[in-house]
Amino acid sequence: MKKQLTRVFLSLTVIAGALSLNSCKKSSSSGSKNVSRATGWKINAKEGGFQYNSDYKEQETSPGLVFVEGGTFTKGKVQDDVMHEWNNTPTTQHVQSFYMDETEVTNVMYMEYLDYLKAVYPPENPKYANIYKGALPDTLVWRNRLGFNETMTNNYLRHPAYGEYPVVGVNWVQAVEFSEWRTDRVNEILLEREGYLSSDAKYKALSGETSGTFSTETYINSPSSIYGGQIDSLQGKQKRDSTNVFAKRNTGLFAPEYRLPTETEWEYAAQALIGTREYNNYRGRKKYPWEGDYTRNGQRVGRGDQLANFKQGKGDYGGIAGWSDDGADITAEVKSYKPNDHGLYDMAGNVAEWVADVYRPIVDDEISDFNYYRGNIYMKTAIDKDGKVKILEDAIVYDTLPTGKVVAVNLPGEIKMVPVDEEETYLRTNFSDSDNRSYRDGDPGSSRFYSRFSDEDDDQRAMYNSPEHKVERDSTGKLIRQYDKDNNRTTLINDEVRVYKGGSWRDRAYWLDPAQRRYLPQYMATDYIGFRCAMSRVGSKSKTKNKTVRGKKAR
Repeated sequence: MKKQLTRVFLSLTVIAGALSLNSCKKSSSSGSKNVSRATGWKINAKEGGFQYNSDYKEQETSPGLVFVEGGTFTKGKVQDDVMHEWNNTPTTQHVQSFYMDETEVTNVMYMEYLDYLKAVYPPENPKYANIYKGALPDTLVWRNRLGFNETMTNNYLRHPAYGEYPVVGVNWVQAVEFSEWRTDRVNEILLEREGYLSSDAKYKALSGETSGTFSTETYINSPSSIYGGQIDSLQGKQKRDSTNVFAKRNTGLFAPEYRLPTETEWEYAAQALIGTREYNNYRGRKKYPWEGDYTRNGQRVGRGDQLANFKQGKGDYGGIAGWSDDGADITAEVKSYKPNDHGLYDMAGNVAEWVADVYRPIVDDEISDFNYYRGNIYMKTAIDKDGKVKILEDAIVYDTLPTGKVVAVNLPGEIKMVPVDEEETYLRTNFSDSDNRSYRDGDPGSSRFYSRFSDEDDDQRAMYNSPEHKVERDSTGKLIRQYDKDNNRTTLINDEVRVYKGGSWRDRAYWLDPAQRRYLPQYMATDYIGFRCAMSRVGSKSKTKNKTVRGKKAR
């Protein structure tokens, strides 16, 4: 009897083990990264079917950038409001994680951009003449009626002595165009590294061996159109080794676009509140990007040294020569001062910086307290009658600024973009127009006295009636500037006035507070405003490797 019971027990044990092993195999199979949990089909099968980058880990940090983990903070809180503008009322905001340039864009970085434009679009060719010219910084910003600054006018941009100094004389539009160019150059070399482009592709574009260059969005939407349609001869080893001849967005290879940071991102990054964090709270707030209420170093090493480059008083741009000197009279070489707790340099002093936002005195946190940004203009790719994406083959789209400066905003080989229309906005609740710059503040529809059927002029009902300077060309091509002399104008604010943040070498310590905000028309340039780029993070909020596994039971 005992032997029979033993045999039965052993048989049940073997069956249970087999079932368990089979279950594990099924579980392992269904959990494989190359087997669909939706259909059970293979992913990335050699025979074809659904192809996907199942080995993707996380976003690679692109050249020049530093990771900034997002979070919640108080935006706009300042200790003093001596200007009595009330334009930085405290609001609680949440920012997604992003990347930001470690330093301001320097002269040598911008010179690389100019060199590229000059090589690919030779200014001696009449068709391209305004591309290079429109990208040039305004070096005349250094001139002063009662100051001798011709040395900077002639040398600041190009002389190697100023190579690692922040570029100035760049208006907001030019900064945006530089960011777009930088995106394409970084993605171009990423494709080369991964074997989608040959190593000489970028140099053939520079030398004129191809009739076009590389555009990220054109490559994604119509890869055969890049390099003037000569992509077949410029592909890398992927063409030989794989059926995936072209990289796609789901390849996970492309870096998101370089762009100007939003005002909220810039202020969050400048405050660097992680340095005052204690558990889930901040220990007070910071007046400057560093801890403390003073502009001089209080630590043992370097005690008394200035922590930023700014104007210390009337006629005092650097202090007495020697110990108390801040090391600069105009701008300073980047990384001359300690970084903040995010590893970002010169978030106070040196030069003020353009950000992406259109200026308004009030931050409308009733509508948005997540990634707040005023300036959205929603666009879409233009489609031709054959259903294909429209490419600007030889066409160039220029923007003539009120100053008369002509800036190329779309280069040959780029995709033509058009505003979204009713096809995208119909019955939506989150947006109804392409242009949202003056949403709830400034357009006639936002005014309390607005009436759709009124005969009253819209300009009289608008919240802002800023000057409208115009630039036109006559039949001979001569530029005609029309200066607005209307005496009824009451403000400088409109949809083309942008925020700039941070104090500069020309500013007193009051402006070093990250919460301070000022504005300037996007077509203007100065000797004290520069910029740095940012990039959105895709995927996880944190880069910390030893993260607590959320939502799983402890074993």
